[in-house]
Amino acid sequence: MANRPGAGGGVTSLVGRIRSHRSVAGGAKWLAGFRPDLGDTRVDAPTRLPSPLGRIGSLEVRLAQAPKEVKRAQRLRYKVFFEEMSAIPDPLARLSRRDMDPFDAVCDHLLVLDTAAPSPGAKASTPFPALQGFEIKGVEPLAAPTPRKPKVVGAYRLLRQETAERAFGFYSAGEFAIEPLIARHPGLSFLELGRSCVSKPYRDKRTVELLWHGIWAYVLAHDVDVMLGCASLEGTDPQLLSLALSYLKHFHAAPPEWTASALPERRAAFDLIPREAIDPRAALRTLPPLIKGYLRLGAHVGDGAVVDRQFGATDVLIVLPRSAINPRYVDYYGAGAGRHAA
Repeated sequence: MANRPGAGGGVTSLVGRIRSHRSVAGGAKWLAGFRPDLGDTRVDAPTRLPSPLGRIGSLEVRLAQAPKEVKRAQRLRYKVFFEEMSAIPDPLARLSRRDMDPFDAVCDHLLVLDTAAPSPGAKASTPFPALQGFEIKGVEPLAAPTPRKPKVVGAYRLLRQETAERAFGFYSAGEFAIEPLIARHPGLSFLELGRSCVSKPYRDKRTVELLWHGIWAYVLAHDVDVMLGCASLEGTDPQLLSLALSYLKHFHAAPPEWTASALPERRAAFDLIPREAIDPRAALRTLPPLIKGYLRLGAHVGDGAVVDRQFGATDVLIVLPRSAINPRYVDYYGAGAGRHAA
């Protein structure tokens, strides 16, 4: 649920090393043997929903349906996380110019595409262009040029609970003890959001609205009850982030039934400033737009923060029960996710 690894969620790269990862059911499952290659077998086939899910002008939102589309999202993530922000790529990411990890193979990938802008490097192809339009007796006319691929300008990574349970768990479990949270709500369905990013020229209301339109359509299609994921503040020194972290702690802490704590071995200072010393307006201005957006929807923040040094960020856990979503946003997008329907 982060503005870098997500979605999506803040995912530390797992490429090139073996890492123990907690599953949603507890215990540990090893990610050894999982290549960051989308040729790996999926646990579930990609979700099939109407395509596109919504449209505003030349922008449309839909789920990726093929590995090549996911690779385009990975290239966007690399550009945002590693080139624009302070994340440090491992050798494989640097070589491929893609941000990727084993979770990509089992997640659904929500994309915003600009149908008026071609994907970088994409070219319309026409055999024998000099003969285009000529007709020869007895010969079929040349086909029209192959359309250019639309440019991927926004992405989110979505991981449903049933898929996570059959694979290697939620990413968030590597930073926060979410198993007790899930166990407290055995009848509810959880969805992890992560690896979210938007291309710089498209960081506006239209793109964000389409991403949330797509997420809401996905939530309705799969009857999701709770969304969760790691959201990031740029920087790895909690002291420098003390106002933002303390504000989240004192003003947006999850109630007991919805909280989850940072893993003890990864926990960073969280409540460095007392509540009475915080100016809420000033603190709110220090938060990334993504976190502010979650809070407006009605999200809670878990207990504790985690420093992710590879991505140059400090993560907090966002928990957003569907029942807690601000009714005006439900009304805005519509019960049937039809506001921006294509």
